[in-house]
Amino acid sequence: MSVVQQASINGASIRLVYPSMLSADPTRLGQQMLDVELAGADGIHWDIMDGSYVDAITFGAHVIAAHRKLTSLPFNVHLMVDNPDRHVTAFSDSGANSIIVHPETCWHLHRTLDIVKNLGKKSGIALNPATSIESIEYCVDILDIVLVMTVNPGSSGQEFIDSQLKKISTLRKKLPPEIEICVDGGVNPSTFKACVENGANSCITGSFLFNSTDYREAIKCLR
Repeated sequence: MSVVQQASINGASIRLVYPSMLSADPTRLGQQMLDVELAGADGIHWDIMDGSYVDAITFGAHVIAAHRKLTSLPFNVHLMVDNPDRHVTAFSDSGANSIIVHPETCWHLHRTLDIVKNLGKKSGIALNPATSIESIEYCVDILDIVLVMTVNPGSSGQEFIDSQLKKISTLRKKLPPEIEICVDGGVNPSTFKACVENGANSCITGSFLFNSTDYREAIKCLR
């Protein structure tokens, strides 16, 4: 049984923390990744942006592959890209442990998730603030992670959108307990506490963590 599965089955008593490398110093990605590993991170989150679905352009599969050599921590790859089917295999080969896509970007969402599962990876769906939970209803059978975007996608440092707490609560009631509910955006100890109380199991932390002077203490505060 994986740590994520155990956390889900136990409710939100275990708070998993995934630092987002989008907020790290781009000149020191490898070192900062190792620093947050030593500080107790449960995995590493990579936001992949293509300049189309969102304005920014970030990491390619070769960047993930290079950093895969430095750590055994799980890698979450969040594809904020149009037509993610074109990229799933490359990021799987680069060392991703889970691959998360947006329903709006997939021609056939179930097929995309099925491709991810057949590659031996965990499959995830990201729900933007305005995206309805009904979009995942018929994909639950092949779903491992729901990533609730508590900001709009595309940039770090945004404020947490309180209305997403209701979405988290509704998802927890509807989804099987083994499906991980993760939150991404505006995460700090206060907002993550509210998410956990509504049923979340894990969070993506960017600005809060990398702007802190003590990574270990920041992760401890989130837990």
